[in-house]
Amino acid sequence: MKRRQWKPEEKLKIVMEGLRADCTVSELCNRHQITQTQYYQWRDKLLSDGSKVFAHGGVDKTEERLKSEVNKLKTIIGDLTVELKKNEF
Repeated sequence: MKRRQWKPEEKLKIVMEGLRADCTVSELCNRHQITQTQYYQWRDKLLSDGSKVFAHGGVDKTEERLKSEVNKLKTIIGDLTVELKKNEF
């Protein structure tokens, strides 16, 4: 059987639905076709890492800076590659 890949948004929606207690965890898991163990793992991850959302304005500045730097370097590498190709002929 092929494993299902869950998007982070889907996981959050399912966990929040479970936390609202509109239904039992068993009913929720049956509806979304996940195991209760999977639900509790997602819930525990959310509860343990949820405070990171409020740290640094909700955005990891280091990660954003590094992504920007990587994109800049890729552009430079691309430009240099084009220059090398021009000089070969």
